[in-house]
Amino acid sequence: MEALGFSRTVVWLVQIRHRQVWRWRSLPLWFLFSVPDWETPNWHLRFKRLANINSAMSCMIPSRTITVCVGLIGAVSVVASTNMAPAKFKLITVDPGHFHAALVQKFMYPDVDPVVHVYAPFGEDLIEHLRRIERFNTRTGNPTDWRLRIYIGPDFLDRMLAEKPGNVVVLSGNNAKKTQYILKSVQAGLNVLADKPMAITPADFQLLKQAFAVAESNRVLIYDIMTERFEITSILQRELAQQHELFGQLLKGTPDDPAIVKESVHHFSKVVAGAQLKRPQWFFDVRQQGEAIVDVSTHLVDLIQWQAFPEQALDPSDANVLRARRWTTPLTREQFKKITGADDFPDYLRQDVKGGILHVYANGEFTYTLRGVHARVCVKWAFEAPPGGGDTHFSVLRGTNARLVIRQAAEQKYKPVLYIEKATNEPDTAFERVVARAIEKLQTKYPGVGFEREKAGVWRVTIPAKYAVGHEEHFAQVTENFLRYLRAGRLPHWEVPNMLTKYATLMQAYELSR
Repeated sequence: MEALGFSRTVVWLVQIRHRQVWRWRSLPLWFLFSVPDWETPNWHLRFKRLANINSAMSCMIPSRTITVCVGLIGAVSVVASTNMAPAKFKLITVDPGHFHAALVQKFMYPDVDPVVHVYAPFGEDLIEHLRRIERFNTRTGNPTDWRLRIYIGPDFLDRMLAEKPGNVVVLSGNNAKKTQYILKSVQAGLNVLADKPMAITPADFQLLKQAFAVAESNRVLIYDIMTERFEITSILQRELAQQHELFGQLLKGTPDDPAIVKESVHHFSKVVAGAQLKRPQWFFDVRQQGEAIVDVSTHLVDLIQWQAFPEQALDPSDANVLRARRWTTPLTREQFKKITGADDFPDYLRQDVKGGILHVYANGEFTYTLRGVHARVCVKWAFEAPPGGGDTHFSVLRGTNARLVIRQAAEQKYKPVLYIEKATNEPDTAFERVVARAIEKLQTKYPGVGFEREKAGVWRVTIPAKYAVGHEEHFAQVTENFLRYLRAGRLPHWEVPNMLTKYATLMQAYELSR
């Protein structure tokens, strides 16, 4: 039995039929969450012997406990009781399939109700989501206090739209239907906080445009989770690019020597929230997850817009993709099992298997212009990082006076480091005084930021550890930012046009790469 701290928790199963209630029996929670029980082929027969479920079922649990009862037929509702006063914002999580859905709840928020409603089909995606929330609730330092009300059934979306128990829908999971979920949510008058990507095909993009129009009409907000805007090196790179004395003017560049370069390397096998990440099998089906060129590239295109044209409303006509390509990452059955727990590839991936190797279109690159500025975006996925390594980010902004470069390789111990590289013939001593003045201006907003001479013509920006909070914490920062917009009742004037421009750019690249 996996040691998850569930052994003392008891769940009461209640079958509800025709207004009459029968209590079935108590059931240790570890029965459902134990990995050996879950992975055995006969787990469902074991459960069937405990409860012959053919209608709705409710589970009443202590307020600090997160759990789920499962049935083979019908729908399941899990209720966590609470006497908390009403909060301004109430979250609804729909079909959570990606670990990002849980990271939105890694911390509590002052005016967000601790009761979160979850609507999903039954499956491992939901179980993994609940495990992550339970770890947040039971961790030693700064535990959360989320109380879940869960509806499980094939009609989960319709049920959510009928009940509407909250006002903010959180979407992070299988991307094949995400755009439809967004559209139906705003049609129902609900705000949406969606993980990237919000669209993975040109057809999805058409639905997304419709969703934004409906959201404006219904006075609700759609916002995608752009965590990279909260990475401190990206923030300071943007700030320094606005200091004309240091950076000069952003160059236009050329297709072969672009003014902006963003490269990102990710890994299928990784540790999240202190545990080995178990990815769903569908994550490796680009028809459900999306190809890299429309997935992680969302972050990179967003950063380009956010840094090069800060707080300016862009239009899809401002972007023109010049060239694009895609290629695959190979995965063996052993690697696939380590990541997903599955012994073999599912049937829907057979078309991507050649010679016993799964080939995933997890890599993409494209070059484009944005208001005449040349930029290149590149995303790569590998099986796992080298020892001590992790996901990496490389970024260059080229100005007439300096280049602002973020590196995150072995030399930087896989931590992002921002460099200022002189691009003029000005003596280093004179340019260092310019660097000093630029950093002094930064210190008014970011106390403690400094700089050190790295080598001739290159200075490293020194950043206090308090600003480097990490990728997982960025989800709370994005959520808090969205909550501020909800309180104000509107997004900044440039956010919606820039989201549309971002996805229009990605769709151009998607079509050209094929």
